[in-house]
Amino acid sequence: MTCDGPHATPCSEVLGKVYDYIDGELGEEGCADIRQHLNECSPCLREYGLEEAVKKLVAKCCGCDPAPEDLRGKVLGRLAAARADMELRETRVE
Repeated sequence: MTCDGPHATPCSEVLGKVYDYIDGELGEEGCADIRQHLNECSPCLREYGLEEAVKKLVAKCCGCDPAPEDLRGKVLGRLAAARADMELRETRVE
């Protein structure tokens, strides 16, 4: 996913760090870069919102227990497939 806009931090880098950002695992500089990018880039902001919602849903359903790694892998794989499908559809519309 990319908006083709000029950003200090590329879309691919932001989306690659979105879980680290949501989990508060980035330093202040990394967080500031991602916040700035999300303020400028609607596609990445939408993706961030989806990732955050999934994380909250898993946390709610699993309580305090962390999600098993295989479940996390399956969910991330399905999200990636859905993202690729959405990008393919957007490309066909253009």
